[in-house]
Amino acid sequence: MKNTTIFAIALGVSALGLGACNKSATEQTADNIEANADNSADVMQANAENTADAVRNEGEQKADSVRNSADADGNSAH
Repeated sequence: MKNTTIFAIALGVSALGLGACNKSATEQTADNIEANADNSADVMQANAENTADAVRNEGEQKADSVRNSADADGNSAH
């Protein structure tokens, strides 16, 4: 998560620096708002994906635990 946040901030800063040439203050402000929103959305999306992966992994581990317990008890239905 930290790497994603740092990358998003660095990307936004570099984009803002490159985009500053020959733009009005109003256009630059609008571009900054849009870039910040995009960066925030990217971080949120990465966090949501990581959370979803964690939930899936937890479910798989619990299911494996149940299967392994059944195998150890001799109650496996193979």
